Amino acid sequence: MFGKLFGRDAERPDADPHALPVPRRQKNGTYPLRALGDTRVLALVEAADAGDWEAVKEALAPFDLGHDHAVLGQLADLDGVQDWIGPAVAEDKEHRATALLISGSRHISWGWEARTSARAVDVTQEQWRIFHERLEIAEEQLLEAAELRPDWVTPWRRLLTSGRGMSLGTAVNETRRDAALRRDPLDLDTHIEWVSQLQPRWGGEPGQALAFAREAFAGAPDGHRLGCVIAMAHIEEWVESDNRDCLQDPRIRTELREAAERSILHHSYERRLGWQGDYNIFAMALSLAGSSKASNVFRELDGVFTEWPWTFMADPQKAYARFRKAF
Repeated sequence: MFGKLFGRDAERPDADPHALPVPRRQKNGTYPLRALGDTRVLALVEAADAGDWEAVKEALAPFDLGHDHAVLGQLADLDGVQDWIGPAVAEDKEHRATALLISGSRHISWGWEARTSARAVDVTQEQWRIFHERLEIAEEQLLEAAELRPDWVTPWRRLLTSGRGMSLGTAVNETRRDAALRRDPLDLDTHIEWVSQLQPRWGGEPGQALAFAREAFAGAPDGHRLGCVIAMAHIEEWVESDNRDCLQDPRIRTELREAAERSILHHSYERRLGWQGDYNIFAMALSLAGSSKASNVFRELDGVFTEWPWTFMADPQKAYARFRKAF
Protein backbone atom coordinates (compact mmCIF):
# COMPACT_ATOMS: atom_id res chain seq x y z
CA MET A 1 0.00 0.00 0.00
CA PHE A 2 2.64 2.54 1.01
CA GLY A 3 4.71 1.59 -2.01
CA LYS A 4 1.81 2.52 -4.28
CA LEU A 5 1.06 5.74 -2.38
CA PHE A 6 4.63 6.96 -2.75
CA GLY A 7 5.09 5.73 -6.31
CA ARG A 8 7.45 2.86 -5.55
CA ASP A 9 7.13 -0.46 -7.27
CA ALA A 10 6.32 -3.08 -4.63
CA GLU A 11 7.80 -5.72 -6.95
CA ARG A 12 11.11 -3.98 -7.57
CA PRO A 13 13.50 -6.33 -9.44
CA ASP A 14 16.26 -7.97 -7.46
CA ALA A 15 19.72 -6.42 -7.52
CA ASP A 16 22.04 -7.73 -10.24
CA PRO A 17 23.85 -10.71 -8.70
CA HIS A 18 26.82 -10.12 -11.01
CA ALA A 19 27.30 -6.43 -10.26
CA LEU A 20 30.73 -5.41 -9.04
CA PRO A 21 30.80 -3.49 -5.75
CA VAL A 22 30.99 0.28 -6.20
CA PRO A 23 34.63 1.28 -5.65
CA ARG A 24 35.76 4.22 -3.56
CA ARG A 25 34.81 7.36 -5.41
CA GLN A 26 37.21 10.14 -6.19
CA LYS A 27 36.81 13.48 -4.42
CA ASN A 28 34.64 14.70 -7.27
CA GLY A 29 32.21 11.83 -6.71
CA THR A 30 33.13 9.89 -9.86
CA TYR A 31 34.72 6.53 -10.57
CA PRO A 32 35.66 4.70 -13.79
CA LEU A 33 33.61 1.69 -14.83
CA ARG A 34 35.69 -1.46 -14.42
CA ALA A 35 35.04 -4.63 -16.44
CA LEU A 36 31.61 -3.30 -17.46
CA GLY A 37 30.69 -3.39 -13.77
CA ASP A 38 30.24 -7.17 -13.91
CA THR A 39 31.96 -9.92 -11.91
CA ARG A 40 31.85 -12.34 -14.87
CA VAL A 41 33.56 -9.84 -17.15
CA LEU A 42 36.15 -9.19 -14.46
CA ALA A 43 36.88 -12.93 -14.31
CA LEU A 44 37.33 -12.90 -18.10
CA VAL A 45 39.67 -9.90 -17.99
CA GLU A 46 41.73 -11.42 -15.19
CA ALA A 47 42.05 -14.71 -17.08
CA ALA A 48 43.17 -12.85 -20.21
CA ASP A 49 45.58 -10.72 -18.22
CA ALA A 50 47.13 -13.92 -16.87
CA GLY A 51 47.40 -15.34 -20.40
CA ASP A 52 45.33 -18.39 -19.43
CA TRP A 53 43.48 -19.44 -22.60
CA GLU A 54 41.61 -22.29 -20.90
CA ALA A 55 40.34 -19.91 -18.22
CA VAL A 56 39.41 -17.35 -20.88
CA LYS A 57 37.28 -19.91 -22.71
CA GLU A 58 35.58 -20.89 -19.47
CA ALA A 59 34.91 -17.24 -18.57
CA LEU A 60 33.44 -16.61 -22.03
CA ALA A 61 30.66 -19.15 -21.46
CA PRO A 62 27.98 -16.60 -20.43
CA PHE A 63 28.69 -14.34 -23.42
CA ASP A 64 28.18 -14.34 -27.18
CA LEU A 65 31.44 -12.80 -28.40
CA GLY A 66 30.24 -12.79 -31.99
CA HIS A 67 27.56 -10.26 -31.11
CA ASP A 68 28.70 -8.61 -27.87
CA HIS A 69 30.92 -5.66 -28.82
CA ALA A 70 31.34 -4.49 -25.24
CA VAL A 71 32.76 -7.77 -23.94
CA LEU A 72 35.00 -8.15 -27.00
CA GLY A 73 36.23 -4.60 -26.41
CA GLN A 74 37.45 -5.57 -22.95
CA LEU A 75 39.80 -8.10 -24.55
CA ALA A 76 40.74 -5.95 -27.53
CA ASP A 77 41.94 -3.12 -25.30
CA LEU A 78 43.86 -5.32 -22.85
CA ASP A 79 47.61 -4.95 -23.21
CA GLY A 80 49.42 -8.26 -23.35
CA VAL A 81 46.71 -10.29 -25.11
CA GLN A 82 48.83 -10.15 -28.27
CA ASP A 83 51.62 -11.98 -26.43
CA TRP A 84 49.70 -15.21 -25.82
CA ILE A 85 46.78 -15.37 -28.25
CA GLY A 86 48.94 -16.60 -31.19
CA PRO A 87 49.28 -20.21 -29.98
CA ALA A 88 45.52 -20.33 -29.29
CA VAL A 89 44.87 -19.32 -32.90
CA ALA A 90 47.31 -21.91 -34.22
CA GLU A 91 46.54 -24.86 -31.95
CA ASP A 92 42.92 -24.70 -30.76
CA LYS A 93 41.02 -25.89 -33.82
CA GLU A 94 37.71 -26.19 -31.97
CA HIS A 95 37.78 -22.55 -30.82
CA ARG A 96 39.77 -21.13 -33.72
CA ALA A 97 37.08 -18.61 -34.71
CA THR A 98 36.95 -17.17 -31.19
CA ALA A 99 40.74 -16.95 -30.96
CA LEU A 100 40.91 -15.27 -34.38
CA LEU A 101 38.25 -12.76 -33.36
CA ILE A 102 40.07 -11.84 -30.15
CA SER A 103 43.48 -11.68 -31.82
CA GLY A 104 42.27 -9.67 -34.81
CA SER A 105 40.45 -7.19 -32.58
CA ARG A 106 43.48 -6.84 -30.32
CA HIS A 107 45.78 -6.21 -33.28
CA ILE A 108 43.60 -3.28 -34.37
CA SER A 109 43.80 -1.66 -30.95
CA TRP A 110 47.50 -2.52 -30.73
CA GLY A 111 48.03 -0.96 -34.14
CA TRP A 112 46.36 2.26 -33.11
CA GLU A 113 48.49 2.33 -29.98
CA ALA A 114 51.56 2.39 -32.24
CA ARG A 115 50.10 5.04 -34.52
CA THR A 116 48.89 7.16 -31.54
CA SER A 117 46.14 9.76 -31.83
CA ALA A 118 48.47 12.29 -33.46
CA ARG A 119 47.55 13.94 -36.74
CA ALA A 120 48.62 11.93 -39.79
CA VAL A 121 51.33 14.46 -40.66
CA ASP A 122 52.87 13.99 -37.22
CA VAL A 123 53.03 10.17 -37.35
CA THR A 124 56.54 8.88 -38.09
CA GLN A 125 57.35 6.42 -40.88
CA GLU A 126 58.19 3.77 -38.29
CA GLN A 127 54.85 4.28 -36.55
CA TRP A 128 53.05 3.95 -39.88
CA ARG A 129 54.96 0.75 -40.65
CA ILE A 130 54.01 -0.89 -37.34
CA PHE A 131 50.44 0.39 -37.63
CA HIS A 132 49.92 -1.18 -41.06
CA GLU A 133 51.74 -4.38 -40.10
CA ARG A 134 49.39 -4.96 -37.19
CA LEU A 135 46.28 -4.00 -39.17
CA GLU A 136 47.21 -6.42 -41.94
CA ILE A 137 47.30 -9.24 -39.38
CA ALA A 138 43.95 -8.09 -38.03
CA GLU A 139 42.42 -8.05 -41.50
CA GLU A 140 43.50 -11.60 -42.25
CA GLN A 141 42.34 -12.96 -38.91
CA LEU A 142 38.99 -11.19 -38.80
CA LEU A 143 38.10 -12.17 -42.36
CA GLU A 144 38.80 -15.81 -41.49
CA ALA A 145 36.74 -15.51 -38.29
CA ALA A 146 33.86 -14.08 -40.33
CA GLU A 147 34.16 -16.96 -42.80
CA LEU A 148 34.16 -19.56 -40.02
CA ARG A 149 31.17 -17.94 -38.29
CA PRO A 150 28.94 -16.31 -40.93
CA ASP A 151 26.37 -15.28 -38.29
CA TRP A 152 28.79 -13.10 -36.30
CA VAL A 153 28.52 -9.31 -36.53
CA THR A 154 31.55 -8.31 -34.42
CA PRO A 155 34.22 -9.24 -37.03
CA TRP A 156 32.57 -6.98 -39.61
CA ARG A 157 32.30 -4.05 -37.23
CA ARG A 158 36.02 -4.42 -36.38
CA LEU A 159 36.89 -4.71 -40.07
CA LEU A 160 35.33 -1.29 -40.56
CA THR A 161 37.95 0.14 -38.19
CA SER A 162 40.87 -1.61 -39.84
CA GLY A 163 39.56 -0.69 -43.29
CA ARG A 164 39.43 2.95 -42.31
CA GLY A 165 42.95 2.82 -40.88
CA MET A 166 44.32 1.19 -44.00
CA SER A 167 42.44 3.55 -46.33
CA LEU A 168 40.84 0.68 -48.24
CA GLY A 169 38.27 2.99 -49.76
CA THR A 170 34.54 3.64 -49.69
CA ALA A 171 33.46 0.57 -51.68
CA VAL A 172 35.25 -1.88 -49.37
CA ASN A 173 34.03 -0.21 -46.20
CA GLU A 174 30.45 0.08 -47.45
CA THR A 175 30.51 -3.65 -48.19
CA ARG A 176 31.69 -4.34 -44.65
CA ARG A 177 29.09 -2.00 -43.16
CA ASP A 178 26.35 -3.74 -45.12
CA ALA A 179 27.63 -7.15 -44.03
CA ALA A 180 27.38 -6.09 -40.38
CA LEU A 181 23.93 -4.55 -40.76
CA ARG A 182 22.56 -7.60 -42.59
CA ARG A 183 23.37 -9.55 -39.45
CA ASP A 184 21.95 -6.89 -37.12
CA PRO A 185 20.20 -3.92 -38.80
CA LEU A 186 20.07 -1.99 -35.51
CA ASP A 187 23.62 -2.69 -34.31
CA LEU A 188 24.70 0.50 -32.51
CA ASP A 189 28.46 -0.09 -32.70
CA THR A 190 28.37 -0.48 -36.48
CA HIS A 191 26.35 2.71 -36.83
CA ILE A 192 28.73 4.65 -34.58
CA GLU A 193 31.73 3.35 -36.51
CA TRP A 194 30.11 4.51 -39.74
CA VAL A 195 29.43 7.93 -38.23
CA SER A 196 33.20 8.18 -37.67
CA GLN A 197 33.87 7.00 -41.22
CA LEU A 198 31.70 9.80 -42.62
CA GLN A 199 33.62 12.58 -40.88
CA PRO A 200 35.58 15.04 -43.08
CA ARG A 201 38.86 13.94 -41.46
CA TRP A 202 38.24 10.49 -42.99
CA GLY A 203 37.05 11.78 -46.35
CA GLY A 204 33.37 12.36 -45.63
CA GLU A 205 31.29 15.44 -46.35
CA PRO A 206 29.90 17.83 -43.69
CA GLY A 207 26.41 16.78 -42.67
CA GLN A 208 26.69 13.23 -44.05
CA ALA A 209 27.10 11.56 -40.67
CA LEU A 210 24.19 13.36 -39.06
CA ALA A 211 21.90 12.53 -41.99
CA PHE A 212 22.91 8.87 -41.71
CA ALA A 213 22.29 8.89 -37.94
CA ARG A 214 18.87 10.48 -38.29
CA GLU A 215 17.74 7.99 -40.91
CA ALA A 216 18.99 5.06 -38.83
CA PHE A 217 17.31 6.14 -35.60
CA ALA A 218 14.06 6.98 -37.36
CA GLY A 219 13.62 3.28 -38.08
CA ALA A 220 14.40 2.09 -34.55
CA PRO A 221 11.72 1.17 -32.02
CA ASP A 222 11.16 3.32 -28.93
CA GLY A 223 13.56 2.44 -26.14
CA HIS A 224 16.31 1.20 -28.46
CA ARG A 225 19.90 2.22 -27.70
CA LEU A 226 20.39 3.22 -31.33
CA GLY A 227 19.44 6.73 -30.20
CA CYS A 228 23.07 7.03 -29.13
CA VAL A 229 24.00 7.39 -32.81
CA ILE A 230 22.34 10.83 -32.81
CA ALA A 231 24.35 11.89 -29.77
CA MET A 232 27.57 10.51 -31.27
CA ALA A 233 26.99 12.28 -34.59
CA HIS A 234 26.73 15.61 -32.76
CA ILE A 235 29.83 14.85 -30.67
CA GLU A 236 31.73 14.12 -33.89
CA GLU A 237 30.54 17.45 -35.33
CA TRP A 238 31.92 19.13 -32.20
CA VAL A 239 35.25 17.32 -32.71
CA GLU A 240 35.43 18.50 -36.31
CA SER A 241 34.50 22.10 -35.53
CA ASP A 242 36.83 24.91 -34.51
CA ASN A 243 33.94 26.39 -32.53
CA ARG A 244 33.74 24.82 -29.06
CA ASP A 245 30.18 26.15 -28.70
CA CYS A 246 28.92 24.73 -32.00
CA LEU A 247 26.33 22.51 -30.27
CA GLN A 248 24.88 25.40 -28.29
CA ASP A 249 21.87 25.66 -30.56
CA PRO A 250 18.21 25.30 -29.48
CA ARG A 251 17.48 22.93 -32.39
CA ILE A 252 20.37 20.67 -31.45
CA ARG A 253 19.33 20.70 -27.79
CA THR A 254 15.81 19.71 -28.80
CA GLU A 255 17.01 16.89 -31.07
CA LEU A 256 19.31 15.49 -28.38
CA ARG A 257 16.65 15.73 -25.69
CA GLU A 258 14.08 13.96 -27.87
CA ALA A 259 16.61 11.27 -28.83
CA ALA A 260 17.44 10.65 -25.16
CA GLU A 261 13.77 10.47 -24.22
CA ARG A 262 13.03 8.01 -27.03
CA SER A 263 16.05 5.82 -26.28
CA ILE A 264 17.97 5.60 -23.00
CA LEU A 265 15.38 7.51 -20.93
CA HIS A 266 12.43 5.61 -22.41
CA HIS A 267 10.70 3.07 -20.18
CA SER A 268 11.37 0.33 -22.76
CA TYR A 269 15.15 0.82 -22.71
CA GLU A 270 16.92 -2.33 -21.50
CA ARG A 271 19.93 -1.82 -19.27
CA ARG A 272 22.10 -4.52 -20.71
CA LEU A 273 25.73 -5.17 -19.90
CA GLY A 274 27.64 -1.93 -20.48
CA TRP A 275 24.58 0.34 -20.45
CA GLN A 276 26.65 2.99 -18.68
CA GLY A 277 28.49 3.56 -21.96
CA ASP A 278 25.23 4.56 -23.65
CA TYR A 279 24.51 7.02 -20.85
CA ASN A 280 28.00 8.51 -21.03
CA ILE A 281 27.55 9.21 -24.75
CA PHE A 282 24.38 11.16 -24.07
CA ALA A 283 25.88 12.83 -20.98
CA MET A 284 28.67 14.30 -23.10
CA ALA A 285 26.45 15.33 -26.02
CA LEU A 286 23.78 16.94 -23.85
CA SER A 287 26.43 18.71 -21.78
CA LEU A 288 28.13 20.17 -24.85
CA ALA A 289 24.72 21.34 -26.06
CA GLY A 290 23.95 22.97 -22.72
CA SER A 291 20.79 20.89 -22.27
CA SER A 292 19.29 20.59 -18.80
CA LYS A 293 18.37 17.02 -19.73
CA ALA A 294 22.00 16.16 -18.99
CA SER A 295 21.14 16.26 -15.29
CA ASN A 296 18.73 13.33 -15.73
CA VAL A 297 21.46 11.29 -17.39
CA PHE A 298 24.15 12.13 -14.83
CA ARG A 299 21.70 11.31 -12.05
CA GLU A 300 21.16 7.81 -13.42
CA LEU A 301 24.90 7.29 -13.85
CA ASP A 302 25.54 8.26 -10.23
CA GLY A 303 29.18 9.08 -10.92
CA VAL A 304 30.03 6.16 -13.24
CA PHE A 305 32.50 7.28 -15.89
CA THR A 306 33.47 5.49 -19.12
CA GLU A 307 36.49 6.56 -21.19
CA TRP A 308 34.48 6.65 -24.40
CA PRO A 309 33.52 9.17 -25.68
CA TRP A 310 35.21 11.54 -23.19
CA THR A 311 38.59 10.62 -24.74
CA PHE A 312 37.93 13.44 -27.21
CA MET A 313 38.74 15.79 -24.33
CA ALA A 314 42.17 16.50 -22.84
CA ASP A 315 41.43 15.10 -19.37
CA PRO A 316 38.40 12.79 -19.83
CA GLN A 317 37.44 12.05 -16.24
CA LYS A 318 37.92 15.63 -15.08
CA ALA A 319 35.79 16.82 -18.00
CA TYR A 320 33.08 14.34 -16.99
CA ALA A 321 33.22 15.55 -13.38
CA ARG A 322 33.12 19.20 -14.46
CA PHE A 323 30.02 18.77 -16.59
CA ARG A 324 28.40 16.56 -13.96
CA LYS A 325 28.84 19.29 -11.38
CA ALA A 326 27.51 21.94 -13.77
CA PHE A 327 24.25 20.07 -14.28
